[in-house]
Amino acid sequence: MNDEAKRKQLRKYKAFATGLFVLMAIIFIITTILQKTLDSHWIGYVRAFSEAAMVGALADWFAVTALFRHPLGLPIPHTNLIENSKEKLGDNLGSFVVSNFLSPKTIRPYIQKIKISNFVGEWLTKERNQETLIKNLSDIVLDILNKLDDSEVSHFISKKVSEMTNDIQLNKILGNGIIYLLDKNDHQKIVTNLSKQIKEYLIENDEMIQERVKKGSYSFIPSFVDNKIADKIASGLSDFFREVEEDTNHEIRGLITKKIYEFSNDLKENPKWNDEFKTIKNDFLKKDKLEEYSNDIWLSIKKTLNNELQEEESSLKKYITKNLNEFSQNLKTDENLQNKIDHWVRVTAYKYILKNAHQAGNLISSTVGNWQGKELSEKLELEVGKDLQFIRVNGTLVGGLVGLIIYTISHFFL
Repeated sequence: MNDEAKRKQLRKYKAFATGLFVLMAIIFIITTILQKTLDSHWIGYVRAFSEAAMVGALADWFAVTALFRHPLGLPIPHTNLIENSKEKLGDNLGSFVVSNFLSPKTIRPYIQKIKISNFVGEWLTKERNQETLIKNLSDIVLDILNKLDDSEVSHFISKKVSEMTNDIQLNKILGNGIIYLLDKNDHQKIVTNLSKQIKEYLIENDEMIQERVKKGSYSFIPSFVDNKIADKIASGLSDFFREVEEDTNHEIRGLITKKIYEFSNDLKENPKWNDEFKTIKNDFLKKDKLEEYSNDIWLSIKKTLNNELQEEESSLKKYITKNLNEFSQNLKTDENLQNKIDHWVRVTAYKYILKNAHQAGNLISSTVGNWQGKELSEKLELEVGKDLQFIRVNGTLVGGLVGLIIYTISHFFL
């Protein structure tokens, strides 16, 4: 019911209670007049009933009215109770709600019934809901992106990169990386491939070797001798690198491994390498360059996100949709996931409600306390006024019955 309907209902029951009082007053007046002219016993009983009923009606009217306003506008002490005690009423109401509705014992049964995983899973399976969710998230992210100050974001990125790289020792990182590859024996693939490339190069460029041998040879040595020597050199070198390529345990491989280990350890431990890499790092990450890199990175990220979030069929949105479908199916079929999510929701809701229960009490207290006294009285009267009118009706009837009983006892026994 809206407030207007409640007002009509309240006026109806007020009229009924007042009408009953008026009826008793009329009966009292009539029986008083009849008693002077007629000598009938029943008149006295009716008069006693109506007289006591009027008193009861007036007493309960006063009591009900005193809750919400001053009766007849007279500032009688201890009347207009709600307006005069609204702060205390708000405090008591807030405490009552917290103690009786937000206590651990009260809310625990309801919290334990929470099962949100199935609901979320079913909701996410609907294409319309997915589109709505993605659109709203996209709008939120786009709004945040457009409100960000590009220069501040770029400065933040450059500052964080500078802080992160200040203590980085690139020589140790590179040294440890090389040792990691050596420990996994991955460098052997490089040796194999390099040996193969050198072997093929020697075979394909035997004429160049011949030219080199002739150029370094004496003029009195015949050309066929130089060619023979060149062929031997080329053949020997190509055979050597073929052996290295095919033999995974070739001694040259062990030598190469040993030298690389030595270089890696020197790279890690020798201070000169730390200084060299620090110089390179400082040259590469100068403040102006870092600001430029950071600005380019941020603008690129921002542009990409804007395009992806604005396009209807972007890769990002397709990826999100795919993951939403997988997640919704898992929520519907994976009991372990359901239990984890529901348990987390229950525990979080339980802790949050208990932690902020006093806030609900404060809200009720401050809301009631900030209402105008007259407004509060009117609100409460609209809610409970109908039932309070029955107090007036009951007071009228009970008062009449009590008066009748007293009259009967005094007439027969006193």
